[in-house]
Amino acid sequence: MVVDNHSDDATARIAGEHADTVLVEGPERSAQRNAGIRAANGEWVLWLDSDMVLPPDAVESAVRTAEQEGATGVALPERTIGDGFWTACRALERECYLDEPWLHNPRLVPRDYLLGDGGFHLEMSGPEDADLRMRMLREGRSIALAPVIVDHDEGRLTLPDVLRKRYYYGRSIPAFASQHEGAVGAQGRTVLRSYLRHRGDLARDPAHAAGMVLMRGLEAVGYAVGARRGARDRRQAASSGGPA
Repeated sequence: MVVDNHSDDATARIAGEHADTVLVEGPERSAQRNAGIRAANGEWVLWLDSDMVLPPDAVESAVRTAEQEGATGVALPERTIGDGFWTACRALERECYLDEPWLHNPRLVPRDYLLGDGGFHLEMSGPEDADLRMRMLREGRSIALAPVIVDHDEGRLTLPDVLRKRYYYGRSIPAFASQHEGAVGAQGRTVLRSYLRHRGDLARDPAHAAGMVLMRGLEAVGYAVGARRGARDRRQAASSGGPA
């Protein structure tokens, strides 16, 4: 099943040649995912973004992991692939997270759970996966790690691209923080611990490690500026009687 957000290229036509179902939904990916969940009819839902590539046995392995471990959600760890210096910096960063279960968001979840829990938060675009993880953990649900690696093809990253994306994600941080007190800080501390645990790997690749530090610093700026804008938007929506 493919859910397209009103693309102005040939995405919908190409998807129609390969997918069983093609939906056109928007305005953002939380709404798109919720539409896909409602239209699905299987026991499990596994969602991917358009720049992700699954190994051949990923779905079978994820479902088997859920059944063997009695988990409500299953995360599929990711690694970054692509070209260029900044993409290599991102790849090095992601390698630090592969053995940190708390940082992996579920990607395979029972459809009934998603329907009953309301699915993805419509006010979030970026942190919606972490929001789902935090809700599941708060309810005492278990999230297991499947023994597979998803390739996340980020192309050729540039610093302006990274800043724009983090600004966009940052606009959802106030909504996320309002739902999960202290979660933003806890996420940051866990990330820093993962870097410390992998300091040997970073030391063996000093050029990309330095680039990673610079990129993460710029991302923090993008998040902060985006969060300011998001907080302002929420205040304006509240004062006008719209959804906060």
